[in-house]
Amino acid sequence: MGPHPAVAAIRLAVRRVLHDILNDHQPTDPTATPARGSHARVPAPLVLVACSGGADSMALASALAFEAPRLGLRAGGVTVDHGLQPGSDLRADEVVLRLRELGLDPVEATAVTVGREGGPEAAARDARYAALDAAAERHGAAAVLLGHTRDDQAETVLLGLARGSGIRSLSGMAEISGTGGRYRRPFLQLDRQTARKACMVQSLPVWDDPHNADPAYTRSRLRHEGLPALEKALGKGVVEALARTAQLSRDDADALDAWAGQAETAVRDAAGLLECAKLYALPPAVRRRILRRAAIEAGAPAGSLFARHIEEVDRLITGWRGQGVINLPGKVVAQRQGGRLVIRQG
Repeated sequence: MGPHPAVAAIRLAVRRVLHDILNDHQPTDPTATPARGSHARVPAPLVLVACSGGADSMALASALAFEAPRLGLRAGGVTVDHGLQPGSDLRADEVVLRLRELGLDPVEATAVTVGREGGPEAAARDARYAALDAAAERHGAAAVLLGHTRDDQAETVLLGLARGSGIRSLSGMAEISGTGGRYRRPFLQLDRQTARKACMVQSLPVWDDPHNADPAYTRSRLRHEGLPALEKALGKGVVEALARTAQLSRDDADALDAWAGQAETAVRDAAGLLECAKLYALPPAVRRRILRRAAIEAGAPAGSLFARHIEEVDRLITGWRGQGVINLPGKVVAQRQGGRLVIRQG
């Protein structure tokens, strides 16, 4: 008798990602042999799981612990203590214990200080990824697995839609992201209930973060009020439709990004300045990508650069009426000078 369908589903999703990681880390020369007299063995690639102790990440950790040894991979875990709740350090210690009981090694808890820039949710996310990056570097991990589900993807798409940040924002979370493809999200095609069911049938204890039910947080309100209201009005299937929208949007955004990258060199003069007439001739979606990239290169933080900022800069190209300097996040300014668009630190 095989495993429960929910357990089988999460293991299959993890197995597929681990196969991809193995393929990505094959020796460049498979025929190469160690030097004569050398007995050193190259250690198997290490895959870490980022685990909060919640149902999604505990299901992911259990699947990684089951699948990794069968593929000759090492498996470890990291839990991040954000320090935002009383007793968060004790919760982190409990998660470490559970991960070790699953057979993961190395396992560690890392504490972070959450700032205030961009709001509490964005600040916590930035601190968490910085800690995961550091842990991956410290342990030489080939990849870090994240437990984001199809439900998380749907919420991300709706949040992007509310910000009005364009098609890239609607593309949600990528299955592979981070430096060198470090982050992998095996569960983007699985719903949250599947992960919770997998934990239940395996008797895995889970921790429900009270922040996930706190209406002070935008994502929490969306999860408990917004999405249920949409499903009531539009019927079941909203989450699946939003997840499909994310993938379609990502494909379109990737194609437009590639087009913008190819077009950028053609719209710069010999000194590297952007020529307004050549920019004007481009489709708006391509032109605005070039403008956004130029602003980020000048020092504007990507997370603070919204569609409205790029639209203001775009009007220097398409609606030139002698406007003055446009102020952008990160103390970056944009202005039109003699048929050229200059974007620089102010």
